[in-house]
Amino acid sequence: MAGSALETARILLEEDLHPGSHWSFVLRRGLSLRITDREGGANVSALFYNADEKIERYNMADTLKAQHTARLTAGHVCYSDMGRVLVSITTDTCGWHDTVCGVSDAALVMEKYGPGRYQELRNDFHRNGRESFLVELGKHGLGARDIVANVNFFSKVVADGEGVLSFVGGNSGPGDFVDLRAEMNVLVVLSGCPHPLDPDTHWRPRRVGLTVWRSDPPGPDDLCRNACPENARGFVNTERLFLGL
Repeated sequence: MAGSALETARILLEEDLHPGSHWSFVLRRGLSLRITDREGGANVSALFYNADEKIERYNMADTLKAQHTARLTAGHVCYSDMGRVLVSITTDTCGWHDTVCGVSDAALVMEKYGPGRYQELRNDFHRNGRESFLVELGKHGLGARDIVANVNFFSKVVADGEGVLSFVGGNSGPGDFVDLRAEMNVLVVLSGCPHPLDPDTHWRPRRVGLTVWRSDPPGPDDLCRNACPENARGFVNTERLFLGL
C-alpha cells in the first residue's frame, strides 16, 4: 500500500520498540511490516529467515549482487541463500539503508558508551546488537551460528576512495518509515541498538514504531518485481513454493 496512511481495517498489530530493545515476529505471506523512525536518527538491525525452513535465510551477498547495489531502498528485495525473495521494500521515505556494517557487540558498546548495567539503568541499560539477536533467535530454536550479515535500516554508510567506511548522520528524520512485504512466511528479527559506526559516544537509541497489516499481493506492474530481470526470476522461484496451496 503506497503512501504514509494505512487503512485501519487492514492493521493487525501496532506497537513501539523501546529504544535499544529487540523483537521478533513471523510475518506471514500476504502481510507487510512498517518500521517507523519515531524520533529521527534510529537504527534498526534486521535478520530474515524462512519461517517454515529456517536453514534458509537472508543472504547479503546475493541481495547486493543480483540488484547491482550496495544499499537498499524502495524497489529492492532481500534474497535468501536459495535465490528466493524473503521480503520486498515496497515503500521507503528514507532512501538509504546500510547492508555491510553488521551490529555492535559487548566489547564495542563498553568501549564506546562505558558501563550501563541493568541494576542502575533498568530497561535503559546498554544492550548490544549481537546479544539482542541471540535473545530473539533463541526463542525460535536458533543460535549464534545462525547470525548472518544483517540489514541496518535508517542508517547510511559511505566508502571513500580508499574503501574506508564513514557513517552519515541525519539520514533518517522523525516519521521516516520503510515498508517490508513478506513474499513467504518470514521470521523477522530486529534490534534497535545504535549502529556500530555511529560516532555518538552517548547511549541514545531511538524509539521505533512497528505496524503489521494485510497488504496487496504483487501485481504485474509491481515495483520490486520489475526493478531488474533478476528480481522477476526471484519472484518466480519464490512463488513455486506456494503452487497448489
